[in-house]
Amino acid sequence: MSASAAPIYSGGNELDLLRGGDALFSAMRRVIAEATDEVWIASYIFHQDAAGEAMVAALLAAAARGVRVRVVVDGFGSKGSLDWLQRVFDNRSGVALAVFSPIDRWYRWLQPGQLRRLHQKLCVVDDAHGFVGGINMIDDHIDLNQGPTDQPRLDYAVHLRGPIVLPVAQAARAVWTRAWLGRDFGEELRALVRSREPMARLRSMLRRVRMPRSRPDNGAAGALNAMKPEAQPALLPVCAAFVLRDNLRRRRTIEHAYIDAIRAARSHVDLITPYFYPGRSFRRALTDAAKRGVRVRLLLQGKVDYRIAAMAAEALYAELLGHGVQIFEYMPAFLHAKVGIVDGEWATVGSSNIDPLSLLLNLEANVLVRDADFAAALGQQFNEALACARQVDLQRSPASSGLRGMLRRALVAWVAYVYLRVAGATGRY
Repeated sequence: MSASAAPIYSGGNELDLLRGGDALFSAMRRVIAEATDEVWIASYIFHQDAAGEAMVAALLAAAARGVRVRVVVDGFGSKGSLDWLQRVFDNRSGVALAVFSPIDRWYRWLQPGQLRRLHQKLCVVDDAHGFVGGINMIDDHIDLNQGPTDQPRLDYAVHLRGPIVLPVAQAARAVWTRAWLGRDFGEELRALVRSREPMARLRSMLRRVRMPRSRPDNGAAGALNAMKPEAQPALLPVCAAFVLRDNLRRRRTIEHAYIDAIRAARSHVDLITPYFYPGRSFRRALTDAAKRGVRVRLLLQGKVDYRIAAMAAEALYAELLGHGVQIFEYMPAFLHAKVGIVDGEWATVGSSNIDPLSLLLNLEANVLVRDADFAAALGQQFNEALACARQVDLQRSPASSGLRGMLRRALVAWVAYVYLRVAGATGRY
């Protein structure tokens, strides 16, 4: 049950869709400048460039005003900028920097757990403003592998206000605390042993590392969220839920949220993801939807950053195209967005790709939204991106069919299987 915990929707939220880092970072800096209590940031990449330096300046200014500022970055994604971050966020800065699964010793590369990364992109200010999406702390015109680019990559985030901010805040605090305890765990244990009330201190420590609950405390709210979407009474606009993928209680929550929405689709399913290699259940949900007359469109990357990831997606083209799924490749720039729209009523924006790393290994965070206006705004963004894409067909993608396609699919499946087993992932995919 814990592996497939249902999303918990709340009403009375305000959401703003933000396209690209320029829009996101300016909104973040604006609310950070007004912060009076706390700022929490979690990011896979925190790069040393103009965007990163401007955010550092905003965080240092907040800390100088007495605001509690906590930042956690991934030890692999931000490896190239860690020296800079540790220098600017030193003990005198007032900003506490934690590194999730650092790779600062050669033997850490031999630990299977290093394949499980912090891929979330979260920001919470004073428990009043939350930001969730797929945008790393890096300029839109910079790619860590390809260098500077003429066009900004396509990516999205959401600015949140309302009840939904509280679980985002709890998630940000928990992931920062987990990383911080990994750094100073010995000190925490010594403090625990010396404490006059060790059990109370232990309970406090466990509360800090716990992600948001899978079920609400209120029985009525629990019954409401247990209902099927079509049977639920309407919540005040905007109705939204914050969902996580971690390696404890919500191992497949994001994957199941996608699949449930696709299975319930009546008219259309539109998905954008740069890395696409879903498991059997996800692929079956897409093909079954197409068979029953639902228009299913996938927007994937046309400009390739990782060849193995592109090969994995292309290995599935023949299967999906053969069942009526439409596939498009985004050509103007690198694609990094992870969004979905179903029937103009359900939408999601977040950090999770539709591949085994995101769905089974990494720590991820998405926002689910049941609101026609938000879905329409995201759908307009989808259609604008689709106008710049090329459609894929079997004639244009011969590598995914025939003997060559079969061998490619077998190779990709074997690589994915070995990778997941080495990383410790369990269950069918």
